[in-house]
Amino acid sequence: MLKYIIFDMDGTIIDSSAIISNSINFVRSKLGLPPLEKKVILEAVNDTSIHRPKFFYGVEEYDPKHIAWFREYYSQNHHKETLLFTGIRELLDELRPHFRYALATNAYKESATQILRHLDLERYFDIIVCGDEVKHPKPAPEMIEKIIDHFGCQKDEIVLVGDGKTDEEAARNAGIDFIKVNWGWQRYEDAIESVEELKDALMRLRYSNR
Repeated sequence: MLKYIIFDMDGTIIDSSAIISNSINFVRSKLGLPPLEKKVILEAVNDTSIHRPKFFYGVEEYDPKHIAWFREYYSQNHHKETLLFTGIRELLDELRPHFRYALATNAYKESATQILRHLDLERYFDIIVCGDEVKHPKPAPEMIEKIIDHFGCQKDEIVLVGDGKTDEEAARNAGIDFIKVNWGWQRYEDAIESVEELKDALMRLRYSNR
């Protein structure tokens, strides 16, 4: 029986496409690099085959200044450039009597905290695991394993809801179920198309063994 839901953040519950693409281009401007198209950035963020430091900034590894510049833009603009996807708050409220929630995001802790507090979402989650709190973020299974340890649950009692290949691979690597949603940054044929459909799918999983 499904009892726990792990939500991805960017592209799943929050439309952060503008703030992420603009933050990356802000760093690129500091490095004297031309801006990348928003679509190109968002596809790269969800492409696990891409070496992202090289792709975004032409380097082998992120430098502390890259992170500082990203956070600078993000901190100053997140409240203007992020939105909660329509129906998500209602979903979280409606399913609350049936599930406990976790959040697994590759975003930095500082950035995730800012956006979750601005949108009044932090209070929904029992545990929030961010990319800079583990050695290997998604698609590695470490974040999911940390959440499973927190809840003390079985792998068949928990599911990851996300919008891309990074999440799908993370769920597979952790040995848990995955539900892909189709209102994020990319389009898929095998994905949930609406928040209402997601709610129905989760409730079926919750009570399928009764």
